[in-house]
Amino acid sequence: MTIIKWRPGGQESGREEEKTMTIIKWSPGRSGYRFDPFSEMQRLQREMHRIYNTLTDTREASRPAGVYPHLNITEDEDNYYVRAELPGVDPEDIEITTQGNDLIINGERKIPLEGENVSYHRREREAGSFKRITSLPTIIDSSKVAAVCKNGLETTKMGVPPGNRRVLVPRRT
Repeated sequence: MTIIKWRPGGQESGREEEKTMTIIKWSPGRSGYRFDPFSEMQRLQREMHRIYNTLTDTREASRPAGVYPHLNITEDEDNYYVRAELPGVDPEDIEITTQGNDLIINGERKIPLEGENVSYHRREREAGSFKRITSLPTIIDSSKVAAVCKNGLETTKMGVPPGNRRVLVPRRT
């Protein structure tokens, strides 16, 4: 242990005040503690997540935003099938168009007002216009497109022109 005496402000300051400071040599592993920068970074990350979660409602932050409607796209030998979840959307308010290998779904979701003197405690159902464009692997035959909406699920069947079908080439060994 070393004791160092010094005067604040240096020798020329004219102050008579003197302070002492104890310097103890640090050695890794002392008292079972060993500095690990990676565990320290993980601790800092956990602390930042904890602070962020207390400042925001994590249920709201975990909701996906901006991608509507949700789609599943499948195919068989001759067709693509796009299934879009559109609960609460009137089929008359949906417009489906194709352009090249793109499928474009336009629509509007209308939610009626709950009443005139109503206060919302939470309002998560979104209303308004939407547009979703998705690309398929090949050109779509626009003469072979049909759509059916049932129970909030829009199923669009699109034919693939014969020249644009994908063909699996067998391997020779």
